[in-house]
Amino acid sequence: MTTEPVLLVVAHGSRDPRHAANVHALVRRVRAARPDLRVETGFLDFNVPSVPGVLESLAADGVRDVVALPLLLTRAFHAKADIPAVLRAAPARLRIRQADVLGPSPLLTAALERRLWEAGLSPADKSSTGVVLASAGSSDPEAIAVIADVAREWRHTGWCAVRPAFASASLPRTEDAVRELRALGCAKVAVAPYVLAPGFLPDRIARGAADADALADVLGPAPEVARVLLQRYDAARRPLVAAVGA
Repeated sequence: MTTEPVLLVVAHGSRDPRHAANVHALVRRVRAARPDLRVETGFLDFNVPSVPGVLESLAADGVRDVVALPLLLTRAFHAKADIPAVLRAAPARLRIRQADVLGPSPLLTAALERRLWEAGLSPADKSSTGVVLASAGSSDPEAIAVIADVAREWRHTGWCAVRPAFASASLPRTEDAVRELRALGCAKVAVAPYVLAPGFLPDRIARGAADADALADVLGPAPEVARVLLQRYDAARRPLVAAVGA
């Protein structure tokens, strides 16, 4: 009988206490969906427990296999450099596989729409509403291209228009995208933050949405986010489980 690898959710961390609260709420939803799975949380910075600390504890508990899942929406610097470096420094007894980042995924698009309906829109508003897909931003061109692709695909589901925007590192800003959609003739403009938890950059997105008709909440512990997280875990665990059974 094969023991399931431990799922280690790797979050960025923030001085803003709302960030860790949202991460823990999401992890609680994941645990509820898969009660037989051991799920741990580690932070890269600002919050405890740290990722190295969790890895040391897992090794001390006799754990062998771990799936480390970056709580990120795009493959930018943290997924490509920071997290691999931390995992390489883990105790030697641990066999660790890094899962893919969460995005893109149709489940995340569904979560975005869930947040827009909660903000007061309805499916009947889609054809007359322009949406700003507002992300934190990145200096990594791959990450920026992914956000543009998500906006383009989402537009094809019936919205008047969807425009990407960024809180840092890239342009346009949220407020500029809101103005562009107004000029385009959309009857309503809504801002959908493509971010997982509150913090400094999501607050900047919110300020940029001052002239929009609706501002959705962050994705947070939406059930769709928990589902895609488990999908990424399952895809990453298979090689580990196969190796154990070989």
